[in-house]
Amino acid sequence: MNNNMLLTKIEKDFKEALSKGQAERLSSLRMLKTALHNKEIELRPKKEELTDELAVEVVQREIKKRKEAIEMYERGKRPDLAEKEKKELEMLSEYLPEQLSDDKIKELVDKVIEEIGATGAGDFGKVMGRVMAEVKGKAEGKKVSGIVKEALEKLA
Repeated sequence: MNNNMLLTKIEKDFKEALSKGQAERLSSLRMLKTALHNKEIELRPKKEELTDELAVEVVQREIKKRKEAIEMYERGKRPDLAEKEKKELEMLSEYLPEQLSDDKIKELVDKVIEEIGATGAGDFGKVMGRVMAEVKGKAEGKKVSGIVKEALEKLA
């Protein structure tokens, strides 16, 4: 196994959950390990390794799936299943880097708007691309999108 800190932590936590008989945690970690393994398989033809950065993307994708499932279960009046997904989401969140505050994201958005000379909503794609590249793993795309949209509307 490579020396990536996140992957090492996930492996360590998996072994700990196994030895302590923590069934729910073990199930969530097994699912996460499977998703990471699938990503490794996907990278093989490109001769790339699974880095912490890519692992964070996998974790984020799994979190997004949980959020969507929670929404569907709540609409389908299945609080029991929604609760299970919420627990998994909480556990998965432990493997994300510390998330940026809205203020920090706004600061970054303003900086990018100034740097590229954005003038309005037409520059959304350019601004969004640059901001997301800088906040990788530290902010949700949906949140960033809202902040970028708001900032560009003020310019118009």
